[in-house]
Order: sequence, then structure tokens, then C-alpha cells
Amino acid sequence: MGALRILTVYIAMTFQRRVVMLSRSRKFGRYPEAGWANCVFGTIQASIALLVLLSLVHPSRAFAANPDLETVLTGSRQRIEKLDYRVTGRLTRVEGNGTRASYKFVAKAHWFPDGLRLLCEISGPGSEKTSLLLHMSVSGHVAIEAVLPGEKAASVLPFERWNDSLVGTDFSYEDMVESQFFWKNQELLAPEKYGARDCFVLKSMSGSQDRTYYDSVTSWIDRVILYPVHVVKTLRRTRQQKEFIYYGLRQLGGVWSATQVEAKLQGKPGSSILVIEGGSGKAKLGRKDFDISQSSAQAEKVK
Repeated sequence: MGALRILTVYIAMTFQRRVVMLSRSRKFGRYPEAGWANCVFGTIQASIALLVLLSLVHPSRAFAANPDLETVLTGSRQRIEKLDYRVTGRLTRVEGNGTRASYKFVAKAHWFPDGLRLLCEISGPGSEKTSLLLHMSVSGHVAIEAVLPGEKAASVLPFERWNDSLVGTDFSYEDMVESQFFWKNQELLAPEKYGARDCFVLKSMSGSQDRTYYDSVTSWIDRVILYPVHVVKTLRRTRQQKEFIYYGLRQLGGVWSATQVEAKLQGKPGSSILVIEGGSGKAKLGRKDFDISQSSAQAEKVK
């Protein structure tokens, strides 16, 4: 930016100097107006070039913000910031040959002044359980604690495991929250239809400050209800893609949600389905409800 400021001053001084020289010069010949016009035009060209350069460095200062992008991001973030629910359901992995493995899924979430907390418990066919506590800050920073099968106490889940399969399904630990809407790098692509729905297409790109295994997340968001109906996540390094499809959209406590979410990993047969069977969209939860060491989501009754 220092170099740009110097360049701006240089152009301004050059323009002023040329005006002074033209006003004093006697060498314009028979057509002084032509010389004056050429000088001014050359300086204007340089000024336009500078404006283009500035727009590339700071587009937000050179052009007005995209109103549709602001609408999509504000709507998506506000939806998450209103969360206050308890739900019960099933998490099922469907193999390519039709074989199924189902788990009981119980979860609750609430947005606090410091961000979102989500506590969920997944119970297998036997007695094994997986408990997760996810915290997403107002800036999209994610932290995960877990009590995994065979463990008696909660511990911080290291980042190296965030992309691990959650109880053998196509969902990863990181997939339990929608942190992509809070990333700094957002781009609105050309609108498209997904099925019968007219959608905004938002591409969220992670930066070095974002703890995530995803390079980008592209969301097809219904233009009317501002809820995603289709999401494609691209993994860093491998560029492998994971697809999410949202079914049975409904309003729960004034907030839109999906009754089913299907996840498919590129190149892997079968898929995984999260089905919500019951719940409350106004659970009035407090911080005490998110103590992973003392609270069992499975034992709680949905209010």
C-alpha cells in the first residue's frame, strides 16, 4: 500500500506539473488546444490505470458490496445464531450392497454470546457410545471434545482426527457444524436450480486461519428460505469431494431445518443418512446442559 500511495502522489503531481507547463509554454504551434487535450488525456489514462490497480487490491473499497452475497451470508449466519434445539434420530450407513448399520442419535445445540455449542451422543447396536461436544466461536473457530468408545473421560479431539469417519459413516467429526459460513473468503457464483428450487450458489473458501480439512464448500441455498438444499465439500490436498443432500425441509421453532441429510463420499459406494425423528426447536438450553463430563444426551427426554 505504501507503493500505491507514492504512485498516487506521483500521478497527481505529474498532472499538476503538466498543467503548469502547458500554461507557460509557447511551443504549441498553431493548435494549442490539441496539445492541451493530449496531455490531459494521457494523465487521465494513468489515473484510470491506478483506479483499476486499487480495485484489484481492495475491491470492497472500489465497488459496492454484492447485496445478494450479503443477504446469503447474513441469513445463513443468523439461522445458526438462533439455534436452540434438542433432537433425536438415527444415523445410518448404507453400503453399496444395501447392508445397513444404524445408530441412535441424540443432540442438542444452543448459540451463546461466545458462539455455538453442540452436544451429541451416538449409540451403536451394542453398549458402545460416542459423545461429542463441538464449540464454534463467533468467528468460526472450531474446537471439539470427545468421549470415544472405551474411554471414560472427555478429552480434546486432536485436529488430525477431525476428518475421521464418525462411527463408520460418511460424516466426519467436523461435519457436525457449519463453520464455512463464518469463513472470511466468500464468493457468490451464478444462480442455479437444484431440483425445483431456485438457489443462490455460495462458494466458501478456507484460509490459513481456518482449522478445517476442507479447501472449499459450495452450497446451493434456497433463495426464499435461505437454507441449503445441496452442499459439496472439497478436501484439501486430495481434492476429493463429499456431497450432502438435504430433504424434508421444515420450520422448527421459527428456524428452518432438514429432517434428513444424506452424505456421499466421492469414489466410495453407498452413503450415510442422518434422520431426525423428533425434537424441540425452542429448548431453552443453558451452559449447564453442555457439560460433556456429566451430561448424557442419550438419557435426556426431548422436550
